[in-house]
Amino acid sequence: MQYLLRSMLFVPGNRGDLHKKAAKSEADTLILDMEDSILDKLKSEARETIIRSLAEGVFKNKVLFVRLNDLDSGHLLKDITKLTIDGITGFIYPKSYSEKDIIFFDSLLTAVEKDKGFNPGKFKIIPLLETASAILRVEKICQVSSRIIAAVYGSEDFVADIHGIHDKEGKALFYPRARVVLAARAAGIIPIDTLHVNIHDLDDLEENLKLAKTLGFEGMLLLHPKEIELAHKYFSPTQEELERARKIITLSEKAARENIRIAIIDNTFIGPPMLTAARNIIKRQQLINEKKLVKNGKNHLPNSY
Repeated sequence: MQYLLRSMLFVPGNRGDLHKKAAKSEADTLILDMEDSILDKLKSEARETIIRSLAEGVFKNKVLFVRLNDLDSGHLLKDITKLTIDGITGFIYPKSYSEKDIIFFDSLLTAVEKDKGFNPGKFKIIPLLETASAILRVEKICQVSSRIIAAVYGSEDFVADIHGIHDKEGKALFYPRARVVLAARAAGIIPIDTLHVNIHDLDDLEENLKLAKTLGFEGMLLLHPKEIELAHKYFSPTQEELERARKIITLSEKAARENIRIAIIDNTFIGPPMLTAARNIIKRQQLINEKKLVKNGKNHLPNSY
C-alpha cells in the first residue's frame, strides 16, 4: 500500500472536541498524541477518548497514527494494549535510540496482534528520530522492520540532546534533516520533516517547506490546521512539473519506438534519471487524486489524470 503523508497533523489524544475538528480538516494523516501534549494523570483518559472517537465514526476515511509514550515513561505497554484496534493504521515510536528499540517494538506488536487475532504486520511503525544516537544510526533504524513505512525527524528533542541551538536559520537541523532523507530513500520509505515551532509565522513555514522539498522530504509534521494548505502546496506536484513530466515520458516513449536511446526536451538530454523523476511525479499525483476520490466516496481513478 502507498501512503500519502504530506501533512501529519498532531491532535491531543484526550480532546474529543479537537478530534472532530481535525477529522474535518484536509490533513492527509492525523497523529493522535499520547505523549508530550498529555499530562501523566490524563493518559488513561486520552486512551479512552481515542477509542470512543473511533467507535463514534469521528475519523471516517482518515489515516490515523498514534504517537506513543516512550519506553521509559511506564505508559508504553498500556498504550499498545489499549490502542491496537481497528481504525488505527500504526504508531509513531518516540525517542528511538537505535535499531534495537524498533526490533523490540516490532516484537511487541507481533505478540499483541497474535493475542488479539489481527493479521501479522497490521500495525505500521514510524520511528521518530529525535536523538543524536538515532541520527547516527538512522540507516539501520529505517531498514530493521518491514512495518516501517516512514521516518520522521524531530528537531526539538534532537537540538536539546546535542546541547545545540535551534536558530532561525536552522543551522543545527540541516545535517540531520539531510541524513534522514538519505536513509529513508535508501530504505524505500517516506521521509517526513520536523514540525515548524512558530505556527503563526507562515512566511517562515513556507521557507522551511521550500527547503524540505529541495532536500527530498515528502511530508511534514504539523501543529495547526492552518499549516495544511502550504504543506500540500509544496509536497504536491505543480502544474508545470506535471506538464514537464508528461512531456518527458511522451518524448522518451517516442524515442524508444524509433530505436533512439536519448530524447531531448528544451535543449536538454532526457536520460534515465530524468525519466525516473518524471514517473515519480506522475505516481505522486495519482496518489493525490486517489485520496480525493476516496474523500468524494469513489474508489477508482479516471483513465486520464
